[in-house]
Amino acid sequence: MAEEKLASFLKDGKDWARMKTSLPGVFILKLPSYKNNPPRLAVEINPPDKLGNPKKKRGLILRSSQELEEFSKIFQIEKISSLLKTIDKVNPQTKSETGEEVFEV
Repeated sequence: MAEEKLASFLKDGKDWARMKTSLPGVFILKLPSYKNNPPRLAVEINPPDKLGNPKKKRGLILRSSQELEEFSKIFQIEKISSLLKTIDKVNPQTKSETGEEVFEV
């Protein structure tokens, strides 16, 4: 059933269409054909908002299980976390999410 649904999405979905999954922050993305490569599906990792929609315009795109393994190894390197914490200190502060503005009547 799942394989049939994915095959249908690959065949009938629009290029760059995004399908939600039951996993928060995990989406199926239809990639268009490129040069000699036919259209294909990929997994997009993109932090979700409160409604389950992606926060960023484009997330991390994984085209194969091998790419997932490669990224997993990189994410396990402890120095990445400390590097990002240092970058957080150096970068200017960003506005925090306060949610949608509501007009009070």
